[in-house]
Amino acid sequence: MENKKIFDDHVEGRNSVLELLESGKDINKIFIESGEKQGSINKIIAVAKQRKIIITVLDKLKFRQIAQTNNPQGVIAIVPPFDYCDIYDIIDEAKSKNEDAFILILDGIEDPHNLGSIIRTAETAGVHGVIIPKRRAVAVNSTVNKVSAGAVEHMKIARVNNINDAINTLKKEGIWICGTDANSNKYYYNQDLTGPIAIVIGSEGFGINKLTKQNCDFLIKIPMQGKITSLNASVSTGIVIYEAVKQRISKK
Repeated sequence: MENKKIFDDHVEGRNSVLELLESGKDINKIFIESGEKQGSINKIIAVAKQRKIIITVLDKLKFRQIAQTNNPQGVIAIVPPFDYCDIYDIIDEAKSKNEDAFILILDGIEDPHNLGSIIRTAETAGVHGVIIPKRRAVAVNSTVNKVSAGAVEHMKIARVNNINDAINTLKKEGIWICGTDANSNKYYYNQDLTGPIAIVIGSEGFGINKLTKQNCDFLIKIPMQGKITSLNASVSTGIVIYEAVKQRISKK
């Protein structure tokens, strides 16, 4: 089990590794499980050879010892630590596209599967960047990368010391802060989500931090009709983000 301690920065799964290869980002080495030579594995090997990346074939036991996810699909890429960006890189991304800033702030997402799903949704929706905290929240790891289907390779992600400092920075840049809160008196579809905006999604169990909530310009909620009064964080994110997408398209 020692190998797991050596290789901390993994990208696992065929789609994720292929996305990584085609993105042109640095890869230290690729491990292939012995016997895996069918389908997309062949394309991965071909692109890796073209990029002159070291490929090592491992027997099933050694491969499973290195793997950090339950289903690596016969391929693991060893990469440098995830390259987080600065908040201003996200702002500049919107400016470079001549678009109103569309940013996602995640206040304490601890489940890597949720983070991966959220990043995947954000990327498909045209979000310019995602902001996550360094403390009490999951970082971008192999599980996040795999669940995102490689979307982390195309999304600007800033990891900050303090969410509220980040919010204040965005406000100074003229970006409105929209929080999601079950106690809000306004439904998400009744709120104007056009213009430069950052949407704050809270943690799976506790929602948005109290101070963060106070720092939001306005709060919205998703109507709940059943006996369960909360949604999975990634589902909530998808609902709100795509309402914003709908409004922004309608405004063009």
